[in-house]
Amino acid sequence: MSSPQLTPPTLTLLAVATIPFLGGIFALEAIASSLQGWGEVSTELFRGDRLPVLPFPSVPSPDR
Repeated sequence: MSSPQLTPPTLTLLAVATIPFLGGIFALEAIASSLQGWGEVSTELFRGDRLPVLPFPSVPSPDR
């Protein structure tokens, strides 16, 4: 009779950890892409040419 082959624990742990590791890499890539997109949107939103010109009162200079 042949005894069943046991997988070394290192290979089992590697197989179990591969999918979450790859999922984490893809999730971080998606988060980075999303943050970059939000940055571009906020840049366009707060652009100076689209904001109204505010009338600033002139500051009187102190005469001496």
